[in-house]
Amino acid sequence: MAKSIMLQGTGSDVGKTVLVAGLCRLAANRGVRVAPFKPQNMSNNAAVSADGGEIGRAQWLQSLAARIPSSIHMNPVLLKPQSETGSQVVVQGKVVGQARGRDYQAMKPKLLGAVLESFETIRAGRDLVIVEGAGSPAEINLRAGDIANMGFATRAGVPVVLVGDIDRGGVIASLVGTHAVLAPDDRAMVAGYLINKFRGDVTLFDNGLTAIHAFTRWPCFGVVPWLKAARQLPAEDSVVLERLSRGTARALTIAVPVLPRIANFDDLDPLAAEPSVDLRFIQPGERLPEDAALVILPGSKATISDLAALKAASWDADLARHLRRGGRVIGLCGGYQMLGRRISDPLGIEGGTAAVDGLGLLDVETEMAREKVVRNSGARSTEHDVALEGYEIHLGKTAGPDCARPPVLIGDRPDGALSPDGRVMGTYLHGLFASDAYRAALLRSFGIEAEAFDYRGSVDAALDAVAGELEAVLDPRWLDGLMGR
Repeated sequence: MAKSIMLQGTGSDVGKTVLVAGLCRLAANRGVRVAPFKPQNMSNNAAVSADGGEIGRAQWLQSLAARIPSSIHMNPVLLKPQSETGSQVVVQGKVVGQARGRDYQAMKPKLLGAVLESFETIRAGRDLVIVEGAGSPAEINLRAGDIANMGFATRAGVPVVLVGDIDRGGVIASLVGTHAVLAPDDRAMVAGYLINKFRGDVTLFDNGLTAIHAFTRWPCFGVVPWLKAARQLPAEDSVVLERLSRGTARALTIAVPVLPRIANFDDLDPLAAEPSVDLRFIQPGERLPEDAALVILPGSKATISDLAALKAASWDADLARHLRRGGRVIGLCGGYQMLGRRISDPLGIEGGTAAVDGLGLLDVETEMAREKVVRNSGARSTEHDVALEGYEIHLGKTAGPDCARPPVLIGDRPDGALSPDGRVMGTYLHGLFASDAYRAALLRSFGIEAEAFDYRGSVDAALDAVAGELEAVLDPRWLDGLMGR
């Protein structure tokens, strides 16, 4: 039977996703048959797995790190927030409904069976499964019915390694405090801990390690430095968008309005990695920059409410001025729907609003439909005549005169719309900018001759770099025991 270990955090955003990805790549590089697993994820960054369902984008990245095809069983429960209090619930790759926070707490015990079934599926034929928790086990108010942290670990018998983030401060208190609030049975599952995101001379924290051991008796399996290569990997949580904007002088400025339910924003990572591109994520309260040559409206998990937020921020007026200055606009998925004249939701899929006026920048209309399109897609750009490879995850059908100029062919099927002057474009295809050829052609259309850049290769190289850094700093006895030596 496969070994397993579970990384749980003392809080959110402590770096678990990258650590799991790095450990998966480290194990794969050692010839270990490894797989990632996350019982429950909450993210609007979704991927289409190799077996055709929705999973968290982070688990897709971790499967890439493990060098195996992604599977719906790697992330059996995915919550996609649609409002401040409710989420779409995806179980083993398929939407099963929507739930508000309190209702979901009642659902969780019923989902444990699917989680355990998926875990056994992932373990079959593997040497090692590396599990990622969600949030923190210290949130003991959520312990009843838990499937994301200790509830899963105790039921599946998976030992836990706690991850503390020293960069945010208070790491000693967060680890000792977690020890203090855990119930005895949960505390017994903890095999040890890791310190993550350390900067500077690690010996300066020796007294800190001594203090943590005095309170908890837990061993430390390593102090992980700030992993430089991690910045080249897709981020999972939209909170990072507040600190990603560069704002430095480069050949091309691209502006991205950050909407409340922004989804699949890793679509933009390949552009962020381009040396000639200044990709700016614009927060509510900020104006779209006048020096931007291109504005990209990203995907959205709640198109109608995000469109209302866009208008409330006066970004619709900014977009109109941007186009008058000769700028261009690209809408992706939900952003594409916003560009049209009207969005109707007769079934109330997104809430109580039956229909709203769009931005009117494309002569198309969208009607929300109950059936969700989820598929990986080979495609081609009709604008630049280059091959594309991406995926579709969307509700709704879009039609209108501007669809007669499709910017993308998905197989033989036209997709998207282009304005008569060619300056406004929309498509349902995610992954557009990951094509090196498309990205180069796009930059050329702005007069920029960029050097050839292998984006997918850079992600793979970053995973190897993270794995190498972890191997250098983690306790070799713990690593060897985990990976079968």
